[in-house]
Amino acid sequence: MFKFRQDFIRFAVQQKVLCFGEFQTKAGRLSPYFFNAGLFNDGASLRSLSQFYAQAILASGISFDMLFGPAYKGIPLVAGTAIALAEQGRNVPYCYNRKEAKDHGEGGTTVGAKLQGKVLIIDDVISAGTSVRESIELISSAGAEPCGVVIALDRMERGQGELSAVQEVQHNYNIPVVSIATLEDLLGYLQDEEELVQNLHATQLYRDKYGVTL
Repeated sequence: MFKFRQDFIRFAVQQKVLCFGEFQTKAGRLSPYFFNAGLFNDGASLRSLSQFYAQAILASGISFDMLFGPAYKGIPLVAGTAIALAEQGRNVPYCYNRKEAKDHGEGGTTVGAKLQGKVLIIDDVISAGTSVRESIELISSAGAEPCGVVIALDRMERGQGELSAVQEVQHNYNIPVVSIATLEDLLGYLQDEEELVQNLHATQLYRDKYGVTL
């Protein structure tokens, strides 16, 4: 297991992006933890988050030519990740989409580099998979090739069927989904943290009830 996975979980807890308690998910489930990537909302935390994205991308071995960030959450993520990759010696172009097409100036539905080659999508999480589907359609219609998705945390839980949202994306579009960390990484972290170990049992029960088999 890559060390950055545990480091990311620790970082998310310190930033209070990852919290423990009782939270209701969109599916109506009571989850013992909550992850809100929108709380990486200052310069220092965004810089660190982007470095974690870059590490996960480089560790994955996925071949890509450029990055794409779905509006709106993906915009700072894709820009920050491009910077972090450049600092690691991998300088690649990036772009993001507009929610509405612009009919003046440069026009179009995307901002930044032209979509071409193998395009890696940068997002925070995959819930219903809507932003990923829209991104894939946009990239494909431009004549480029969606080659994968990178997210911060994979909750590893079932959607409407037996597959998780991440597995559905992999199955439906035949592309890999890479996460900085997963629910398994969170369980491993909780085992080693005395101050948080009381959350381990509830999180494991949630995993047992709603989790997917990899």
